[in-house]
Amino acid sequence: MSAKAISEQTGKELLYKNICTSAAVQNRFHYASVTAETDWARLTQDHSWLLTERLVVKPDQLIKRRGKLGLVGINKDLQGVREWLKDHLMKETTVGKAKGVLKNFLIEPFVPHTQEEEFYVCIYATREGDHVLFHHEGGVEVGDVDAKAQKLMVPVDGKLTEDLVKEQLLTQVPDDKKDVLASFIVGLFNLYEDLYFTYLEINPLVVNQDGVYVLDMAAKIDGTADYICKAKWGDLEFPPPFGREAYPEEAYIADLDAKSGASLKLTLLNPRGRIWTMVAGGGASVVYSDTICDLGGVDELANYGEYSGAPSEQQTYDYAKTILSLMTREKHPLGKVLIIGGSIANFTNVAATFKGIVRAIKDYQGPLKEHEVTIFVRRGGPNYQEGLRVMGEVGKTTGIPIHVFGTETHMTAIVGMALGHRPIPNQPPMDAHTANFLLNASNSAATPATTRTASFSEPKSPTDTCPAKKCKAGLPTGNEQSFMLNSKATTLFRKNTKTIVWGMQTRAVQGMLDFDYVCSREEPSVAAMVYPFTGDHKQKFYWGHKEILLPVYKNMADAMKKHPEVDVLISFASLRSAFDSTVEAMQYPQIHTIAIIAEGIPEALTRKVIKMADEKGVTIIGPATVGGIKPGCFKIGNTGGMLDNILASKLYRPGSVAYVSRSGGMSNELNNIISRTTDGVYEGVAIGGDRYPGSTFMDHVLRYQDTPGIKMIVVLGEIGGTEEYKICQGIKEGRITKPVVCWCIGTCATMFASEVQFGHAGACANQASETAVAKNQALRDAGAYVPKSFDELGDVINLELTGFRVPHCYCYLWIIPGNTGYNGYLWNLLGFFFQELGLIRKPASFMTSICDERGQELIYAGMSITEVFREEIGIGGVLGLLWFQRRLPRYACQFIEMCLMVTADHGPAVSGAHNTIVCARAGKDLISSLTSGLLTIGDRFGGALDAAAKQFSKAFDSGMIPMEFVNKMKKDGKLIMGIGHRVKSINNPDMRVQILKDFVKQNFPSTQLLDYALDVEKITTSKKPNLILNVDGFIGVAFVDMLRTCGGFTRDEADEFVEIGALNGIFVLGRSMGFIGHYLDQKRLKQGLYRHPWDDISYVLPEHMSM
Repeated sequence: MSAKAISEQTGKELLYKNICTSAAVQNRFHYASVTAETDWARLTQDHSWLLTERLVVKPDQLIKRRGKLGLVGINKDLQGVREWLKDHLMKETTVGKAKGVLKNFLIEPFVPHTQEEEFYVCIYATREGDHVLFHHEGGVEVGDVDAKAQKLMVPVDGKLTEDLVKEQLLTQVPDDKKDVLASFIVGLFNLYEDLYFTYLEINPLVVNQDGVYVLDMAAKIDGTADYICKAKWGDLEFPPPFGREAYPEEAYIADLDAKSGASLKLTLLNPRGRIWTMVAGGGASVVYSDTICDLGGVDELANYGEYSGAPSEQQTYDYAKTILSLMTREKHPLGKVLIIGGSIANFTNVAATFKGIVRAIKDYQGPLKEHEVTIFVRRGGPNYQEGLRVMGEVGKTTGIPIHVFGTETHMTAIVGMALGHRPIPNQPPMDAHTANFLLNASNSAATPATTRTASFSEPKSPTDTCPAKKCKAGLPTGNEQSFMLNSKATTLFRKNTKTIVWGMQTRAVQGMLDFDYVCSREEPSVAAMVYPFTGDHKQKFYWGHKEILLPVYKNMADAMKKHPEVDVLISFASLRSAFDSTVEAMQYPQIHTIAIIAEGIPEALTRKVIKMADEKGVTIIGPATVGGIKPGCFKIGNTGGMLDNILASKLYRPGSVAYVSRSGGMSNELNNIISRTTDGVYEGVAIGGDRYPGSTFMDHVLRYQDTPGIKMIVVLGEIGGTEEYKICQGIKEGRITKPVVCWCIGTCATMFASEVQFGHAGACANQASETAVAKNQALRDAGAYVPKSFDELGDVINLELTGFRVPHCYCYLWIIPGNTGYNGYLWNLLGFFFQELGLIRKPASFMTSICDERGQELIYAGMSITEVFREEIGIGGVLGLLWFQRRLPRYACQFIEMCLMVTADHGPAVSGAHNTIVCARAGKDLISSLTSGLLTIGDRFGGALDAAAKQFSKAFDSGMIPMEFVNKMKKDGKLIMGIGHRVKSINNPDMRVQILKDFVKQNFPSTQLLDYALDVEKITTSKKPNLILNVDGFIGVAFVDMLRTCGGFTRDEADEFVEIGALNGIFVLGRSMGFIGHYLDQKRLKQGLYRHPWDDISYVLPEHMSM
């Protein structure tokens, strides 16, 4: 959500710290907070004025009209305050429908004043600008300030001046107070803008000869501006509405939400209730709550919440286990139900999220059975079949009653089942997909023919459709004018629309191209991508079964210049960069439509974008949207979901019903409903869930009214805002003549005792007219077709379009064996979709078994990074996981670490170190110098580990005695790898070998191969004292002993690691440390270019060339 209420103390602190005004603001920071745990001695020590001044005490818990409710103690000394608090602190109080306990109080100095010195001031935001309200009579009896107050609207990007304040707001204020008030109001307005307030009210504001006193204050700030205002805000707390407790689980989920790119919300309404929900999607979560309340479950509804935005399996697990933990704390005599619902997802992988929920169900299966919990599941979207299968399986294996349904079942039907209002079918109906294509039978790469066999009725040309009713005189029809009054285009997308995608969203782009191909577009709709974090390059995508390359540009200017045909921008920019990239895009006249996907853009920035777009005639879709779709023509990003849903909802060709929705997930549900009850969707737009979407319901309804091919308009509104009333006005005035079916979600809000902020930022009613109930009634009175509930929306659409109820109709996708053109098209185009569903297997480009970075945390061979540190397995343990995919015994990990230490370096004279030093002194970088040294490693230097392990293992395994092995190698003219040293000998032993030998003998279960190698050493040193088992040979044979005897490998597995060269990696890894040391040493010593001295070179030239 964006607009968040803050406590009075927090609001005043922000005001006192940041206001800039010539008015003398009195009693700055003179307030004290009191709770049941307050230490009064410490409080009076910190606030000595409590002992000397008369005081005011009041609750600070977002309670309105405290004075009228008798919740303000006035003109008291400290003892009087304490006596007053005895009657109020920790006492239950009813405010409106909400019951709550008074816990937090604020004490401030009492300010003696007259009624004439009290004023009222309020600033609040709307789409067009910020409204300043002022009334010369403030206080408890201010009454209806909307009717009484002087009003001044400061447009977006406008400035408020003292002269303007005096002229329009202070007309009834005494002259001696005008300057002070004007300065304070301007300072207050600037503070309001700078700190991203959305609402700020002071009543009363007292002005006397001493200055200005802020007595009572209420405020809301835009929580999405945290990244801008953090330094000025500090760490803010957002208290819950009065009547609802703040639970630690809510704070936990809020923390998860803040750390995630997904959306995770949880509000506890009645922790003892029997009806719990776990719903995907901001809009869907409201619909489910509405349905539960409509069916009489309001008193038993335990929570409101939603998860959306493609949360990971781990995030969904954390969310689910929190809800399961809460619902299994107290038993209910009737048992409990858990509704796991959602609309048809656009891009969230349903199987992945359900795996997280399944993990939580398995962890809580005992408590769930004990509390007699029944689970009802309904979901659709990418990979939903696998998700539903997994959910059904866990019900069978755990014995928990879990009823699973897919897109064939109405979204909220499971609510009626859960509450006993409708029977639970024994076998859910299977959904029949999708469309019957007439495709070209050739092997051509061209797109399929444009002819389609429609599933309900053939899309008609504009001349075949029923004409729209005649508009009111003077208003343009679609045939007369293609632009609306603000010069924005009526038709946003056509068959040849081209777009630029801002952001490296390859999955979304591929989905758009697949949609284009299905719709028989001649060319891809995506012309290019813009991604400023890489250089210009090409990105590979599929067009049907052909690979194509789309250009990616570092800056937008180049993309626009090279693609003048582009008129749409789809922005996947983050919430921090979306504003700047959108403003930049609007500088190019070729752009007439911009879709902003990001959620969480501060409202003040969104309003600036809207103002600029209106001036330039650009249509904005979003922010906080999935986009929109025009079947057969164009789709924005992930709109419409995967191809199974595109085909099932018949979005590959136009129907005659257009819709506009706030919710992206619910727009996909509308696609489903409309496709089942009519001839399909003509166009659909999700304007976004923010309070100020870039385009409004009315903007799109008027476009649809002026589009001849559209027979019916469907609007899915919601609680909050007043845009739906403009539709009412349009119907009444005759501007809208086509049938409008409308339903506003959020009807449950009026049934709750306390205010609930739903998933969308704009889904909160600030006055009675903004409630869903009021708007539905107004639409019904205006002549729109309004169902009794969301459950009946499809029936009303069907009835009003066709005039009679018809059964759901399906058509089928026939796979035609032997038709190579068809099969090539189908499998190449839908390959990734079928792969997601597990219906086919396609080899991946890469396979890995050692590491997985996709989840909540990094995993090494099945071991989380948290566990790696908790178990303290060390570098040897990590190497065991990444090299051998095993958790090795402690002694084996220690041995690996010892090997790395003893091989780290052997002085500057050896070839690898020498090369590294020469390279470093030649001015090369670290990587080049290190590589130079590593390239010398081989059979003659350091690379004997693998060779020694292989030779000794082969001899030992074949049954050769050591003498036979030595003789055979001599006869074959081969060196025994791992035997011999230039410096060390039997009389001057290598201490590195001695240290390793002592450890291995003491800790390894068996050292058969090492013993064999030591016997070989006895034979070779008897011939020459320096033919010892060197460090390479020792590590090689000892490693084989470790692999074979530690219990973690079969004999074949151990031999395979030797065969593929794993052991040389020990020397490479260890010696890299030394090489890097030599490089740093040379740089630190500032050594110059190395040149080998002549006197150390033997020049052997041909005799005739010698001097």
